[in-house]
Amino acid sequence: MEWTLEVVVVPVTDVDRAKDFYVKQVGFGVDVDQVVAEGIRVVQLTPPGSRCSISLLQGMPGAPGQAPMAPGSLTGLQLCVTDIAAARAELVERGVDVSPVQHAGATGWEEGAGDVWNSFMFFTDPDGNGWTVQQAPAPLAER
Repeated sequence: MEWTLEVVVVPVTDVDRAKDFYVKQVGFGVDVDQVVAEGIRVVQLTPPGSRCSISLLQGMPGAPGQAPMAPGSLTGLQLCVTDIAAARAELVERGVDVSPVQHAGATGWEEGAGDVWNSFMFFTDPDGNGWTVQQAPAPLAER
């Protein structure tokens, strides 16, 4: 049996504001924007080239026995790109407040790109949900 991660719920205070940020500034595509029941709206967005989407929910009850996540409480979300400099330039051009490219070094986060798998940049959405972007090599078939 395959278990695939295909949707991550991102807690936000304003679904329209978050949708605008992820679509217009980060470049995600809109898969679904639908009211599924009175007072419950689901907006599902997908990064270009990804099978995993994010879901912005309004009015949806939390899972049984679980407290709902507070807007801005999600961190550690990670996107991968094959050209971090180009990805950063695109985000900056679209108005995203993104960190410089950094790498993990002997003293912690150090400025500039690192070796393979060791180049990162960081940004947050309007609610403070934290994203990491990591440069990963292209699949062997694409090199």
